[in-house]
Amino acid sequence: MAAGNVAPDAHIVEAATLDRAVAASAASDLLLILLDLKMPGSAGFSGVALLHAERPSVPILVVSSAEAQVAAPEARRYGAVGFIGKDQDLSVIEDAIAAALAGDHPAPAILIHDEIDAMAGKVASLTPTQLRVLLGVLDGQLNKQIAWELGVAESTIKSHMTTVLAKLGVQNRTQAALAARALGLGADR
Repeated sequence: MAAGNVAPDAHIVEAATLDRAVAASAASDLLLILLDLKMPGSAGFSGVALLHAERPSVPILVVSSAEAQVAAPEARRYGAVGFIGKDQDLSVIEDAIAAALAGDHPAPAILIHDEIDAMAGKVASLTPTQLRVLLGVLDGQLNKQIAWELGVAESTIKSHMTTVLAKLGVQNRTQAALAARALGLGADR
């Protein structure tokens, strides 16, 4: 893999699903995340948002066959530092990895220029648990189902949902789901 050429001493961990990627992101020596948008368990940019929420200081490079002009700005909205098309030459991929490892990328701060960027900034401000609750809502789950999946009390989910609604500036679960879907969180890409 290209990372081996850029950082020969790097320990590379491959994760076949988003859940495994989240588990692998807990490593204390994690320096970089390369993430495929179509990873099983991820819909749209939810994987980027979740991994960024879990490890905000670790740069994320999205590697995808999606159209770069559309997907790259979206990925940045959720915390990625860059985008690499799967059709790129190896040297381009290596350069992108080297730049990300060197910290040579724009700060992941979200620039809010319009309503979409503003809502993306709000979603990016959610904690990992709040984002999981929102993703559960996107899947059509009830609070009880989300609570069971996360291994917490239903009252905890209700509390998180109240906070999610407040952070997103919406009145109910339907509005939260519509806002998140409009941002591509629930869409398969």
